[in-house]
Parts: sequence; structure tokens; C-alpha cells
Amino acid sequence: MSRLAIIPARGGSKRIPGKNIKPFHGKPMLAYSIEAVQASGLFTRIVVSTDDPAIAQLALQLGAEVPFSRPAHLADDHATTLAVMQHAVATLAGPGTGVEYVCCVYATAPFIQAADLQRGFALLAAQPSKSYAFSVTDFAFSVQRAIRIDAQGAIAALYPQYREVRSQDLEPAFHDAGQFYWGRTAAWLRADPLFSALALPVVLPRYLVQDIDTPHDWRRAELMYQALLASGEISV
Repeated sequence: MSRLAIIPARGGSKRIPGKNIKPFHGKPMLAYSIEAVQASGLFTRIVVSTDDPAIAQLALQLGAEVPFSRPAHLADDHATTLAVMQHAVATLAGPGTGVEYVCCVYATAPFIQAADLQRGFALLAAQPSKSYAFSVTDFAFSVQRAIRIDAQGAIAALYPQYREVRSQDLEPAFHDAGQFYWGRTAAWLRADPLFSALALPVVLPRYLVQDIDTPHDWRRAELMYQALLASGEISV
């Protein structure tokens, strides 16, 4: 049984130019994902799906494969993770390849841990009726107590029915942690929905989760990484 890791890493990021290969604490951002995948010991192949020659060259230097160039229609701002994964899985994990599981690992996930990849695989493998297992974390504040600012600049409760409910009495809510998505090969090819009862949660602590979409996010991630290094929670 083979297991395949796919790391989507397109070029052309607008809010953080070149973010997939931009230096982060002394290494290109992409290196963190590749190194975690390598350290997990789970994968027969590690493939980077990209349209960018500079990303492809770096991926090869870091020990990944780049067996194809991602088509242009899957490298624009509107391409979804599921569409990118379907293309990669159809290209590399078709009948006769023996690939039963494929894990999508995001290229901008400097806090990703090999142990969490291992935990996600074990969770999915143990429940054959499920299609996916992916990283999630809990919201820092009760989403039911969210507020909005209206056109007049006044505050209003987004969910008025919960205004007087104590936060400790509200159901916890979780969100996608944006690190990895384990899936069965057949599930990727069928385009089974990720956010559904077909998926299992791999719960991560909030201090290991940070989306990196804007310069503000990048700076926050740098500060978090410094703190985690100083505390010994992670190592270089």
C-alpha cells in the first residue's frame, strides 16, 4: 500500500509575493511542510504541485518530486484545493498505482508537526467508512457571541438569541486549521465534500495554528514561532 503527499504551491501570490518560498526563520516557507512530511515516515512519494519554475526548483532541492507542471486554470485565484487535488490524484494515483491514501499538505504551514500527520493517518485508517481526516482547532472565543457593525457604525449581536447565555454554556466551535487533509484516493477522485460527516477532526492546539494570507498574518506567525522555539515546544 502506497501513500502519497501532495503539497499545492502555486506561484503568483498577491498579498504576500512569493510567500511559498519566502524565508521564514531562516528557511524557505515550503521547507517546513516538506520536512514534516519527510519526518513522518508515512509517504512513498512527496510531490509538489506547482506552476512556478522557482518553486519547482526549490522543491527538488528539498527532496520532493515535481513530476508535472500544474495547468494554468488550476493556478489562478479561483482554483480550489479540491480541484487541485483531484488533478494531482488523477495524474499520480490512478488504477494500478497501489495508492490508497493521499494527504494534501499546505505549503504555508510552519507549525505542522510530523506527529500530527501520523495521528491523522491512524485516525482515518481506523475508520473505513470515512473519507477524510484533517486538522482543526477551536475558536478562541464563542462564535455564538459574535457581533457585527452595521452601516451606521452601531454594534449588534450576530446571534441575538445567545446574548444572555454564558460563554461556558455555549457549544464549542471549531475551524479548519489549514495544515493537512488526509483522504482516501477514491474520495479525492469522487470529490467527496471535506466539511461533512465523511470527515474526521484532528484537533490541534490553537498555539500551533496560524493562517498566513496577509503580511499581518506573516508577522504574527513569526512571533508565534519565536515564542514556541523559546519554550521548547518546537525545534528548528
